[in-house]
Amino acid sequence: MSVPDPNYDKDGVLRASIDRSLRHPVMFFFTSGAAWLAVAILLGIVSNAKVTSPDYLGDCSWMTYGRVNAAHQAALIYGWGCQAAFGMMIWLMARLSRQTCRNAGTILVAGHVWNFALSLGIIGIFAGGGTGMPWMEMPSFAWMPMLLAYIGIAIWSMVQFKVRPAGHTYISQWYLLAALIWFPWFFGSSHFLVHGFGGSPLGAAGVNAWFRSAMLLLFFAPVGIAMAYYLVPKVLGRPVYNYSLSLIGFWTLAIVAPWAGLQKMTGAPIPNFLPYLGAFAAILFAVPAAMAGINLLKTAATDLKTVNESPTLRFTVWGLIFLLVFGLASVVLNAPKIISITQFTISGYGFEVLGIYGFFSFIAFGAIYFIVPRITRREWLSRRLIKMHFFLSIYGVSVVVLVALFGGLMQGVGQEDFTQPWYNAAGFASPYALATTVAWSFLLISNVFFFLHLTLMWLRLGRRSSHPTLLVDPHHDNPHGPEGDIDNAGSMVH
Repeated sequence: MSVPDPNYDKDGVLRASIDRSLRHPVMFFFTSGAAWLAVAILLGIVSNAKVTSPDYLGDCSWMTYGRVNAAHQAALIYGWGCQAAFGMMIWLMARLSRQTCRNAGTILVAGHVWNFALSLGIIGIFAGGGTGMPWMEMPSFAWMPMLLAYIGIAIWSMVQFKVRPAGHTYISQWYLLAALIWFPWFFGSSHFLVHGFGGSPLGAAGVNAWFRSAMLLLFFAPVGIAMAYYLVPKVLGRPVYNYSLSLIGFWTLAIVAPWAGLQKMTGAPIPNFLPYLGAFAAILFAVPAAMAGINLLKTAATDLKTVNESPTLRFTVWGLIFLLVFGLASVVLNAPKIISITQFTISGYGFEVLGIYGFFSFIAFGAIYFIVPRITRREWLSRRLIKMHFFLSIYGVSVVVLVALFGGLMQGVGQEDFTQPWYNAAGFASPYALATTVAWSFLLISNVFFFLHLTLMWLRLGRRSSHPTLLVDPHHDNPHGPEGDIDNAGSMVH
């Protein structure tokens, strides 16, 4: 008969206390983010419908294409993406630092400030106060409260890391700390340069191009990779396939990613080497993407049965597959001969959706399915709802990305035909916009169920669980279920 390990019992108590201390702030970010995601998808349906039918809602000045599309992107990036990242960051940093949260109220206040500023910013877009700069579209009054709210979250996370027990540092913490430091740098400097100075529009456009790239590569990418480096070895109970590769991938991302962005200014009256430098850096992003994706997929391949049974791993593994596709698309779209064709097309939109929804969001969904039962001490209500969410998301995001990328290429070919009027090139995008509208509709259905499922868990209406597992299969070989909660040091950095 095996003797219970007293250290495991002690660790289990500590993990449970950490989870309980973070229940309210983490669930606040996850549920409010899921609500914003539903809003973003609904606005995406409307904006794509207006491409094929410009007269749709044409009598309402608040619902012009420019305003709806800008609000759609703001809700997707800052409402869903950033808040999902905040929830993952504070939970993962506390777990890896092995420290309970003593300032949950501070994080909640920061979360409410973020949502209030975001709401006012999106209302400002609808009211006609948008700046006209993608991803920085909200009026200037919104960005300062959002930055201050983020600083509150970042300081708390860094304090958690500082007071951790002496010893090892995990590779996930490296990525989290990098994202924590990079975000206020590019977010604050970009908005300050654009809104704080009355410089040239050309300079503002260059800053805006760099900001969009930084949001993808310096914030969403490291947070998503950090969470994946935790979830895959954690659920499988196995070490990461190659420890050295994780370090090389981190430093490659840190060196390459800050230089990307100005490839979007190809053809602009700026020094010619700047767009080429940005394109080269964007192409090189494929290297850290491949290192993280292949390293973790090799780890997951050691136990495909668990990957198939675990909702967390299904989402996470597909997020890693999308990461590899994201890196490949970065190579193709930023090749000099291609970028001149797709620069002013919907291909850029497809690339951004691939990064935010394909790669980052799938890992965020996997993290939510892992974290929520542990902080609520409840099991998810329905395995069927999770499967619906997974398959509809796979279908929807794949169609949006493929259609936008290919449709943008066809649109660009039409733009290059100078013998034809411009509206002919725009007509190339119409059938692809219709397909995108249908795909967003499927994503809306899946995420309405996801939001309701998550809200019921916050209300603690799920089944009670004696130990933090997720949809435990009593016939599974692992006594802790397909998503047991045994710590392992597979992603540890010495």
